[in-house]
Amino acid sequence: MVKLFIGNLPREATEQEIRSLFEQYGRVLECDIIKNYGFVHIEDKTAAEDAIRNLHHYKLHGVCINVEASKNKSKTSTKLHVGNISTSCTNLELRTKFEEYGPVLECDIVKDYAFVHMERAEDAVEAIRGLDNTEFQGRLFEGWMSGSCGTSAAKQYQLHDVTICV
Repeated sequence: MVKLFIGNLPREATEQEIRSLFEQYGRVLECDIIKNYGFVHIEDKTAAEDAIRNLHHYKLHGVCINVEASKNKSKTSTKLHVGNISTSCTNLELRTKFEEYGPVLECDIVKDYAFVHMERAEDAVEAIRGLDNTEFQGRLFEGWMSGSCGTSAAKQYQLHDVTICV
């Protein structure tokens, strides 16, 4: 899996539109837009390279977008999906809250939900246990790990109707 950064996105761009654009080059596992930039996770390295070559400076709604390999801070992390985020919450405030449980590599708020990438899976599990259904800025956190359980999961935790795999 290769994570691509898409910069200079026009306001009109939708996740489905970006997904369709990148699916011309390979299987898209995930697509997220955050304000005027986004991230696309493509399954195959060759497909990612083709997408970069063909879509960097591509005109979308009259605006040239930038496409490049994402500069990850770490090769491995545990990605959490956090729901019901207050509209006034900032990335820094959310990051600070999750850093109470361990190092946060990336924190991206998308509308009323966010993706928080934690360095260690055990810290992510503790963050979910500690924060799920607790109040933060007038809203109840709803959190779970992104992705699905595979046979390689070492541990599974059940929170409400969500299975957490580590």
